[in-house]
Amino acid sequence: MGDARGIRWPRGILPSAPGSRTTRLELFYDLVFVFAFLNVTTVTAGSLDARGLVRFLVVLALLWWCWSSFAALGNVIRTDQGLTPLVGFTISAAVFVLALSLPKAFVDRPGGLPGPLVFAACYFLVRATQVAVFLWAVRSDGEVRRRMPVLILPLLVATGLILTAALVPQRLLDGGAEIGLRLTLWVGALAVEYGAGLAQHRAGWTVLSAGHWAERHALIIMVALGESIIALGLGPGPTTLPLTWAVIIAALLGIAVVAALWWAYFDTLALAMEQVLHRTREPRTRAGLARDVYTYLHLPLITGVIMFALGLKGLIHEGADPATPTWGVPLPSFDVLVLNGGVALYLLTLIGLGSRTLGAARWPSIGGVALLVALTPVAARLPELVALALLALVAMLTVAVQTVVDAPRRRRVRQVALEEQLASEAEQTRWRGHHL
Repeated sequence: MGDARGIRWPRGILPSAPGSRTTRLELFYDLVFVFAFLNVTTVTAGSLDARGLVRFLVVLALLWWCWSSFAALGNVIRTDQGLTPLVGFTISAAVFVLALSLPKAFVDRPGGLPGPLVFAACYFLVRATQVAVFLWAVRSDGEVRRRMPVLILPLLVATGLILTAALVPQRLLDGGAEIGLRLTLWVGALAVEYGAGLAQHRAGWTVLSAGHWAERHALIIMVALGESIIALGLGPGPTTLPLTWAVIIAALLGIAVVAALWWAYFDTLALAMEQVLHRTREPRTRAGLARDVYTYLHLPLITGVIMFALGLKGLIHEGADPATPTWGVPLPSFDVLVLNGGVALYLLTLIGLGSRTLGAARWPSIGGVALLVALTPVAARLPELVALALLALVAMLTVAVQTVVDAPRRRRVRQVALEEQLASEAEQTRWRGHHL
């Protein structure tokens, strides 16, 4: 969102720097998204069908844009210094209320405040605050002032569409048509927001700190992976489970899949992407790479993890029920599609990330996706624990083969990352020894 050089920063706001990393306030902001992801999963699990899945995807995309905008703001200013922590707390509170309104965001229910209107108001508050703080921070930059409409117009149009959706009279249409119209307006808002993101470099946006940008997105992947573990453990609710072999096997299989997803992203690819971003120094080229790889391609990555969590929800509770057969009953076909489809989408996105940043085809991952697609109809006829075991086997096998194939690149990438870490630690130790 602009270069700190040549800008007179307002009192109370400190500019970021090329070597900045994630602040503790940004981690606090991510805590709110732990609840947001969990709530959107819980709401969708109550109506897991095609229409419910579409609503899930739209809501998740809007939540992601709220998160991405704050990540972009944190790349330009120090969010834990001066007055900006107050801004962070305000945005976090608005996102939390937005997440609370999710069960009533599409269809209002009697009692309490109107859910669609609360959602619209919170979304506007989050986005307007983010844009306003950025514009205030760089108000002395004449180029940004001239390109201000690129930031403001999409905000007004998108939030206007969401507000219009909230104001649709319930008596005007029947239930299905009302939800359809509201969903259409929300999709229009998404198209405006994400379409405008393609032109953000024209508003002076660039990535000041590649390390911060990569770290922020890596941490939100960790949040999503954590949410899948919570979904496995809690299921429909925090009830006490009898400790059976079925429960232990389900837990181990779920953790095995999550571990495979972690390894597929963090072991080499996340480090390689950050190094490529560091080496990309031309501002517009770096902005385009950061936008494509992180803002846009990390959305399906997050979606895949949360779809997997959605498919897991309730599985361990069913296994604990004494009335359930030892290996469980076959999952509904749509549940299997969501479970396997989430992992397939995650691997497919990693293929896209590797192609965009490294120019390399990830053939083992392509094979893993094809295998998951082929095995999904089979898994729908198997007991649920057997279907989960099959998914875990495919995920772990795919990741293992990909690691072997990537061995030469893996050694180079991890060696560079280790050398950077050691150099950074040595410099910090020297500074602390001199100043503290």
